[in-house]
Amino acid sequence: MQFKQLAKGFIGVMLLTALTGCGSSGNTSDSSKDTSKEKLVVQFVPTNNDGSMEAKAKPFADYLSKKLDRDVEVTLATDYSTIVEAMSSGQVDVGIMPPAAYVQAKDMDAAEAILTSQLGDYDQESGLPLKDKLTNTFKGEVLVKADSDMTKLTDLKGKNIATLSPNSASGYIYPVAELKDAGVDPTADAKMTTVNDIPSEITAVLNGQMDAAFVFEGARNVFASKFSDNDLMKDLKVLYLTEGDIPNDAIAVQPDMDKELKAKIKKVFLGMKDDKEGKEAMALWSHQGYEKAADSAYDTIREYTKKAAE
Repeated sequence: MQFKQLAKGFIGVMLLTALTGCGSSGNTSDSSKDTSKEKLVVQFVPTNNDGSMEAKAKPFADYLSKKLDRDVEVTLATDYSTIVEAMSSGQVDVGIMPPAAYVQAKDMDAAEAILTSQLGDYDQESGLPLKDKLTNTFKGEVLVKADSDMTKLTDLKGKNIATLSPNSASGYIYPVAELKDAGVDPTADAKMTTVNDIPSEITAVLNGQMDAAFVFEGARNVFASKFSDNDLMKDLKVLYLTEGDIPNDAIAVQPDMDKELKAKIKKVFLGMKDDKEGKEAMALWSHQGYEKAADSAYDTIREYTKKAAE
């Protein structure tokens, strides 16, 4: 399985960056780009593809425009590889990046994490959120129907499994790597089917089309409102939580971005938890706050990606 995504049409895209405001229009002796008043392009990967996220992104763009005193465009990546390509080509200035996507872009010298997100933590026994407790990591989760006779990870041998993109840490990389550690090669010993988003994975398991789904920890709670005819906490159970902790999303910028602009963006994101509009924006990704990024925290992604690809 190959995980590296190559940006296609690189030369053509680079010509466009002069128009999108992601590049500098003249020669400069400074290694950072002066983007003091140019349009800022922000991109994120939606947690579902039901069409609602685009409309919700507009208030976020307005919020950033007001806080940064500049025009901001917020776009949606179609998948995990798209945001990597957009960062590497310079089409996007700021990426709200899933961990594996960030690592790919970082290794291409196309992204610099200025912050990492904080998520609400979960009780691993009940699957319910823990009040007022934040975490900077999460687990991958394997969901099956509540009445399934599967009790351990190796029971997935011979089963149909719904997964996300091979670039998804919780939706593919971590559970695949740990299955291999347990002696089950899911590419040979099971049937994996890639689907568009987590609600589609959950639907496939509920309908019996799939035996299991690779999702992120707390997915039943996050997407409960989308399944009005089901009680996900009762209809699905957690077969397995990954042993490995997955670092949260990175707020990443172009490495050569102007230092003052980086600082402004960092300040805005750090303050989002303190006002209503900011909290509403963070809810798009279930973020509850941000903290300084430690790039070494993402090394585990590289280790697991290599293992999953073996």
